[in-house]
Amino acid sequence: MTSDAGRPTSFLEVWRPGGVEVVLLAGPSMTIGREEGNGIVLDHDGQVSSLHAVLQSYGAGWAIRDLGSTNGTVVAGERLIAERALRHGDAIHVGATRLVFRGAASRAAPTKAPRKAPELTRRERDVLVALCRPLFSGAVFTEPATARAVAAELVVSEAAVKQHLLRLYDKFELDPTSTRRRVELANAALQRGAVTPAELT
Repeated sequence: MTSDAGRPTSFLEVWRPGGVEVVLLAGPSMTIGREEGNGIVLDHDGQVSSLHAVLQSYGAGWAIRDLGSTNGTVVAGERLIAERALRHGDAIHVGATRLVFRGAASRAAPTKAPRKAPELTRRERDVLVALCRPLFSGAVFTEPATARAVAAELVVSEAAVKQHLLRLYDKFELDPTSTRRRVELANAALQRGAVTPAELT
């Protein structure tokens, strides 16, 4: 896809309730929010702030920055704590809405819908929420909660939490040899909608 001047363009896939809308990115910046006047208006999503985030062009690419929104902005499973450069294929979650960034040089087809979260028990959801909560604390370089911290929040034994985590690793089909399964589980839970930003703030 190219602009009228023949230059490659970047765009966002905006996953609305009625389907996927393709929005071309133009100009030096484009805001995202719930109110009219934003470059990308997400008035269907009550979890989106009036002025939620801004996309900024830097010539060679685009970056995104959260504008102090209530529920935060998540890129590739990580909550934004500063401006972040976007890469082709990055999944962005603004409130409950999913967007996918398509870089200027890409000719790839739109992505498929993300896989749905597996069926979870109520306690497994509680464990996931407690696991992910530190990611939305606003602290820099935060990792998901430890099994001990999850146990303390839920007032259960650490052994019970570890058993739930093992089942969750299986349900989300995570690599059993990975040494960062807690991080991968938290990212997968956010990306697949098992946990929403609104539950963590």
